[in-house]
Formats: sequence, C-alpha cells, structure tokens
Amino acid sequence: MEGTDLSSTTEQKLGRFKRVCVFCGSKAGYKSTYAEATIELGKILVQRKIDLVYGGGSVGLMGLISQTVFSGGCHVLGVIPKALQIHEISGETVGEVKTVADMHQRKSEMAKHADAFVALPGGYGTMEELLEMITWAQLGIHDKPVGLLNVDGYYDSLLALFDKGVEEGFIDNAARKIVVIANTAEELIQTMEVGRGEERITHCILAMFCRSMWLSMTRLHPDKDGKWTNNQSLLKVGNP
Repeated sequence: MEGTDLSSTTEQKLGRFKRVCVFCGSKAGYKSTYAEATIELGKILVQRKIDLVYGGGSVGLMGLISQTVFSGGCHVLGVIPKALQIHEISGETVGEVKTVADMHQRKSEMAKHADAFVALPGGYGTMEELLEMITWAQLGIHDKPVGLLNVDGYYDSLLALFDKGVEEGFIDNAARKIVVIANTAEELIQTMEVGRGEERITHCILAMFCRSMWLSMTRLHPDKDGKWTNNQSLLKVGNP
C-alpha cells in the first residue's frame, strides 16, 4: 500500500532512478543534523518520484527515511532479517516489509530491487553495507551508482582510510572513485544521476580488469614439483 500523497504543492521532478536503496542507522545519533539530512533525502526522493528500498526498521534514521518517503506517496520496501525485528522494529512499520533469513540475504534482496545506493550516517551495519556495495561494483557484480551522504563530516575518517588504501597500494585509483560523495542530499542525488553513464563505463573497465586478473591466476598454478603450470580445470568453476 502506498502512502498518502502529501507533496501535491511541491514541484515534482522525475528522477532517473526508479528505486534507491538507503543504508542508515537504527539509531538517530546525537546531532539533529543527521535526522534533518535524512528527512531532506526522503523529500528529494519523493520530489523525483523515487521509491525507497531500506533495511526495514521503524526506529532511528531508518524510521525517519521510511516515514518521509511513505508519507510523500512513494512505495517503501523494507527488508529485515527475522532476528533483527525485535531490535529494529518498534510500533508500526510503513509500506511493504519483507522478512529474510539473514544479513546476507538482506543485502542481496535490497540490491536486487534498487537502481542505486545511498549511505547515510550509521554504525557498523551501515558501513558494512556501503563497503559491500562498493566491493560488488569493483568486482563487476553490479554497475549501479553508490553514494555517500557525508553529513557534518561523519565519514571523513572513513574516506581518509580509503585514501590511505590507495596510497599504500591496496585500492586502485579507479576503485576509489566508485563512491559518489556529497554533503547535501540534493547535491548527492543530482551528481549520481548526471554521472551515471560515466560510472557505468568505469565499472565495466574495473570488471574487465578483475576478470582478466582472475583468469590469469587460475590459468597458472604450482604443481607438486613447485613449477607453474596451466590448470584449465579451475576455469570450469565459473566466474567469480
């Protein structure tokens, strides 16, 4: 069931995305700016008639984003593991809620239904979801935009760690550019929409590189004498 359309007096913009998956905290955080940014993002999704996919909770920032989008008349799909229902659901939820077996299925289900991903401030779970979507893009598993709403510099330290990874040779420069970063919701969604084509090209190049490296590694292996030989049998396993 859709929410009641409360945005009739607001100019409607048709976004390029049909559904955006938002990762965010089951807590609201100490600063009011986190809640304000969450509500702002929800309103922007409504203005662009973009449906929401999220973690299914009714508390914290998850509750705010779902209520805002649902009240604006867009569809809301929440995906939540059964074990987390007692922790992340308090009172009534809105929209459609799908219960899954575990965290892995939750991420897979959210990714399947979304055209793009946005991370708001959150804890370990939010960061893990963000990093997995970046990793999947790097490996060519998906070519969907990944955005980070860096409210009040919340993710500055994480971004510095990414840069350290590049500096130390663990993260490729191209892979570092996968995530789109902005300080406001409006800027983030606009940048993700405009840069979608360029990101797809970058992701395709990264996927081709990863596939090439994997094939090279599986073609050669050390035999019992320590010599490197071809092993075509490994190729039958399939792509990573």
